[in-house]
Amino acid sequence: MKTIATIAELRAALAESRRAGKTIGLVPTMGYLHVGHMELVRRARGENDLVVASIFVNPLQFGPNEDLAKYPRDLARDEAMLTEGGVDFLFAPGVADMYPHPMETVVDLPELGSELEGSVRPGHFAGVATVVTKLFNIVQPDRAYFGEKDFQQLQIIRRMVEDLAQPVTVVGVPTVREADGLACSSRNVYLTTDERRAAAVVPKALDEAERLIASGVTDPALVEKGVTEFLSSEPLARPEVIALRDPQTLEPVSEIGEKPVLLLLFVRFGATKLLDNRVIAPKSARFAKVA
Repeated sequence: MKTIATIAELRAALAESRRAGKTIGLVPTMGYLHVGHMELVRRARGENDLVVASIFVNPLQFGPNEDLAKYPRDLARDEAMLTEGGVDFLFAPGVADMYPHPMETVVDLPELGSELEGSVRPGHFAGVATVVTKLFNIVQPDRAYFGEKDFQQLQIIRRMVEDLAQPVTVVGVPTVREADGLACSSRNVYLTTDERRAAAVVPKALDEAERLIASGVTDPALVEKGVTEFLSSEPLARPEVIALRDPQTLEPVSEIGEKPVLLLLFVRFGATKLLDNRVIAPKSARFAKVA
């Protein structure tokens, strides 16, 4: 694997392969990799001739009171993991490489981006959409891989690609979980021992929602209320967003019928916010994969 820090060098490194018609898969990350990221790499490796991973802690998606400065970083560790995973090129630019001038151009999805997580993190998804667009322009991948754990982000990127006719296929990869069911996340390292123990309530809350729906509850507000109460039974858990939505549009649902519904959870433990979700098919009350 070759690590590259500048846009010009990466474009030059990919040019010959692109001329030869080889397919390129992109795995965009902010680093401090875990097994969830490596599942994205595994999928990309199996579906493309070349795999490019990027590591860039994007300042555009952090608010003024968020954790940009303390976001975990360990490039040497990440390089070793990506090399073992069969990545061909690691693009690891600095802020000056990606943003040599203050950005005047912003890619924004004002409706999708202001819902749910966007309602408590104004500007976050504009920062995500802008940096992903720039990475697509730099790498020009055939496919790009994102985890379903960040479901709203995934749907925003899919809509952005559709709206802007960007020539890339967005591949959603199912969430990878730890032994107790907690979704793998770089932010899990922020949790104290007690918070980490308590965080197991989050995936259990998804099970509780599935149980409620399987029992015949059709009112989304009652499901949201039941899940909130379930989470609140853990003293260290502070639910921020509990929302049942349409899996495709992220719009609120008025009634749980035959179509799958998406439950999104944002739960804070101390200073750390954890995200999780599940798509639930009411008929079978089992996980339903969204294309």
